[in-house]
Amino acid sequence: MTAKSPLQLPAVPERLSIREHVAHALRAALIAGRLRPGTVYSAPQLAADFGVSATPVREAMLDLVREGMVEPVRNKGFRVTELSRRDLADYLAVRELIEVPTVGEIARSADLSALEELRPVARRIVTAARRGDLVAFLEADRRFHLGLLQLGRNRRLVEVVGDLRGHSRLYGLSRLAESGQLMESAQEHERLLDLVSARDAEAAEGCMRGHLRRLRTQWEEPGEPEGPAPPPG
Repeated sequence: MTAKSPLQLPAVPERLSIREHVAHALRAALIAGRLRPGTVYSAPQLAADFGVSATPVREAMLDLVREGMVEPVRNKGFRVTELSRRDLADYLAVRELIEVPTVGEIARSADLSALEELRPVARRIVTAARRGDLVAFLEADRRFHLGLLQLGRNRRLVEVVGDLRGHSRLYGLSRLAESGQLMESAQEHERLLDLVSARDAEAAEGCMRGHLRRLRTQWEEPGEPEGPAPPPG
């Protein structure tokens, strides 16, 4: 399916390059469900919606390709990636296998001198959740989680988790916001910092496990693991 009608694209923050403006707005449109899974969008069409040239739009879309959010379609444009519930379950299961024991190991043995640098990031997550700004939430959430994992000093592990997040990041957040659980999820970040700082590895692992499973419950339908995932918005 190829998109034809103009998009109502969201506003973007100031002090960004055109490419960054476009990428920010595209992420917001994906999260809000204005860019639909399976639909092909051309760079010239999106450029016309933004009122810019096609070049920064193509560059921004390639950023999203690297993040796993869209895929290129030769001579047509970019298609929003479609995922099944099984895909999402697999991504989150792998994240749980990696992130839970890694957080425990960080709590047990890592140098925690840099841990407090993540405290302002955790607070930005809460602020974004309070405003209902899902793009800001995702950006701060990504920085927090990858920053925490970096304390384990395994660069490849951080890259793998970053890639997994790119594939699964769109799903479930709107439902968390609608259910009132987004704020609860946001507040877990400071609690996780407190547990790691206290070197309570077991509790930190439990907190991380519950944090990941909260997102999964928002889109998973028991008994339908192979069906299409619900739209992000």
